[in-house]
Amino acid sequence: MGHQNAHDTDGTSGGSTAADPIADQALDWFVRLRNGEPDAATNAALQAWLAEDSRHEVEFRSIEILWSSKSFLNAVKTLPVDRRALLRPKTRRRPLQAAALAASVLLAVGIWQYPALTIAFQADYRTATGSQTTVPLPDGSMMVLNTDTAVATDFEGGRRHVRLLRGEAFFDVVHDPAHPFTVSGHYGEVQVLGTAFSVRAGDDEDQVVLERGRVQVLCLCDGEGKAELAPGEAVSITATAVSSVRAADPTVTLAWREGRIIFENASLGAVLDELRRYHRGPIVVADERVSRLIVTGNYRLDDVEGALRTLADAAGVGFYRIPGGIIILR
Repeated sequence: MGHQNAHDTDGTSGGSTAADPIADQALDWFVRLRNGEPDAATNAALQAWLAEDSRHEVEFRSIEILWSSKSFLNAVKTLPVDRRALLRPKTRRRPLQAAALAASVLLAVGIWQYPALTIAFQADYRTATGSQTTVPLPDGSMMVLNTDTAVATDFEGGRRHVRLLRGEAFFDVVHDPAHPFTVSGHYGEVQVLGTAFSVRAGDDEDQVVLERGRVQVLCLCDGEGKAELAPGEAVSITATAVSSVRAADPTVTLAWREGRIIFENASLGAVLDELRRYHRGPIVVADERVSRLIVTGNYRLDDVEGALRTLADAAGVGFYRIPGGIIILR
């Protein structure tokens, strides 16, 4: 695949982030027809709209083709159960069938939401998707929570401990040799006296990036894995080991503190994984070739949809916005 540049430093240069009104109208018509049984007047209005401009027909038919494509249907399977319902054709069901279906959906959604509910009970501080907040800690240290993050804190009896339950947080720690500051994630623990660093807790690994000072990273596994970081270094911790120390540019990896995402020669799939963290609705890739495109860019995180539109335009990829906050790239 070719390399694509997609710069947009302030939303005033690079590709346009404005919506395409014809594509949006085509989507509106498609959803309107799909969600009901159109009468003669509705069908006549549709035909009139299609005849107004040759692009109307092109956009409307492309959505029909996308909706029935195998790659799109496979991508839909990756969505949470409550989102998939938005994309299925409507069918009539008898009352008992509908009640049984509703009960099964509620059960599935409840199971899916259980981890989030558990975290909500444990957390002292949380941020919503797309939000960030700065928290002054009792010892004078500062904590910045990134999107969809939850932490539990313990500063009783001279302790200085933060547990990262989900997401990513940056810490600027006040020096206090008598009371070490520790941050634990899913797989590792960071021990410091006074420094500035970030911790990100993932499903498969934790990541630590050091901006200033020195930290020691320990694996919470049965092994003896550990590493010591100097400024501009990072490490990952899994359930079994601590990775080798690697170089990391804090101005790039910690750009989220300034409300930005920066990437260079990255796969579009990896970039989309990052942007999903800041977008409230699903981002679906209906053609895996899209994920392999190489892109470079600098985007604002308060306009993820605009970033996606510009990326799609720069990479020559189709962009579709579906009701329910769902964005499809194809």
